[in-house]
Amino acid sequence: MSRSYAVGTFLAFPLVSKPSLSGVYLLLDEQWVPRHHLPSVLERAAGCGIRLFQYRNKTGSPRDVFAKAKELREVAARSDVLFIVNDRCDIAKAVEADGVHLGQDDLPLALARNIMGRDKIIGISTHRPEEVTQATRGGADYVGYGPLFPTTTKKAHEVPVGCAGLRDIRPLTSLPVFAIGGITLDSVEEVVASGANGVAVASAVFDASSIEQAMRDFVRSFRNL
Repeated sequence: MSRSYAVGTFLAFPLVSKPSLSGVYLLLDEQWVPRHHLPSVLERAAGCGIRLFQYRNKTGSPRDVFAKAKELREVAARSDVLFIVNDRCDIAKAVEADGVHLGQDDLPLALARNIMGRDKIIGISTHRPEEVTQATRGGADYVGYGPLFPTTTKKAHEVPVGCAGLRDIRPLTSLPVFAIGGITLDSVEEVVASGANGVAVASAVFDASSIEQAMRDFVRSFRNL
């Protein structure tokens, strides 16, 4: 589901044609889902209709992260889906990923853009309205906003903002917004109605009794909106 919002915000970079970003954003994390073979998961998820993936590895050595990201990138390319690397611009560029996702403590956005180039996707994790505004003005391609709800996937350093918080930031940006944090299949409709273009999910899929069925259900939930 694609949405556009008009904002009176100066963009630091000229517009470059890039893929539309919306729907289900599947987070592939070595720590969160160690029991799964991630390349197989990516391939199966693509078959279920998921088009956007992020690889996250906070504990592996640079060599190990590169090797695993390269394997995932190859699967993503064969499956014709978008592949984003978390944090590491060097590895994202080395494996020719479609982009990089940055946290608030990672490289500055302008520096990441210089490394990645203007044709690549750069997403930013945001938790507060001022961070959304900063990411928009800095030339990000999308923002992740949350945590929306309590989550066990990551240590919660931020208070859940709820759908009300999502509605509050929606007028601040014309960028695609991916809601993250504790999102379940039952909450997708409300989250999208509150202004999200997509949802970033991990535990709602990987803790399900059937991850393939969970993936199909999330994809179907967007098609039915």
